[in-house]
Amino acid sequence: MVIADISMPEMTGIELIRMVKPLLPSSQILVCTVHDDNETVFESLRAGATGYLLKDAAAKEIQQAIIEVHHGGSPMSPYIARKVIGFFQHQPPVTGKSNYDLSGREKEVLDLISKGLQYKEIAAALDISMETVKKHLRNIYNKMQVSNRIEAINKYRTQ
Repeated sequence: MVIADISMPEMTGIELIRMVKPLLPSSQILVCTVHDDNETVFESLRAGATGYLLKDAAAKEIQQAIIEVHHGGSPMSPYIARKVIGFFQHQPPVTGKSNYDLSGREKEVLDLISKGLQYKEIAAALDISMETVKKHLRNIYNKMQVSNRIEAINKYRTQ
């Protein structure tokens, strides 16, 4: 796992992500930065960041985010999550058509993720455990060959 800032002396965090992901595609990169502008946030996620935290997060939140990444999650500061949700609310709905051989349950999980629901909410809505939600997400990521929920939703919507 890599924790990267956007502003670093030798290269930007986005450049680091673009360098690491092709070499280590399964690497998990958590961005922890002061930068909250749309361009930086979305470019980091497009490059392959697994999560995005603002540096004003408490130490306990950062610790929890690291644990979440290790368990297949994509943690984001609430302000960043709001930006991401706002972006997707202006996108066409998930059509349900799939060339990725997703199971019915995986499609349900992906649809709920695209609506901005958290793991706990998805687990409650589908009457499954959070671990099962995370397992479905790992399967979705593998089948779609993506590394985070943003890539999965974008790929599913644009097929």
